[in-house]
Amino acid sequence: MIKVQKPTKEDIKGIQQVFYKTWLATYPNEEVGVTREDIKERFKYSLSENALSKRANEILDKSLDQLFIVAKDEAFVVGVCKVKKNKNYNELEAIYVLPDYQGKGIGKILWNSAKGFFGNKQNIIVSVATYNQQAINFYQKIGFVDTGKRFAKEKYRMPLSKTLVPEMEMMIDAKNL
Repeated sequence: MIKVQKPTKEDIKGIQQVFYKTWLATYPNEEVGVTREDIKERFKYSLSENALSKRANEILDKSLDQLFIVAKDEAFVVGVCKVKKNKNYNELEAIYVLPDYQGKGIGKILWNSAKGFFGNKQNIIVSVATYNQQAINFYQKIGFVDTGKRFAKEKYRMPLSKTLVPEMEMMIDAKNL
């Protein structure tokens, strides 16, 4: 049975592995120029003491403007969700579910657990790789629509190929929550 909860220190390595495994399964794309080697290089230190400490600080942050939750199968982290309140909009920063657990409703459970954090006063945006059709379809199912905005963020420049992941913005209008 899947349980959704706030993460603990014991969940940090599992969270890092969810990020790595979902990126490895999702982001390599020959047409765009993102390679498996790029993803492996990007995450090669994700289980280092420094990276684990940084993630611990992030997930244990008690600020009122962000929420981090995990989906667990027993003690095993199978999904993560991070949301953040910004001044002019709310943001779904991440929903990642391990490939073997995708298509089982876990992403929707995470979203339903997180969206109440926002209230209904501001629009919610999410950025998604333009070629990640599975994620685009998921976001559409939960109410997001394509805003037409296209961009690339420097923080998603691949370490080996130097490719920038092309992204698009999707949004849920606050009045539709």
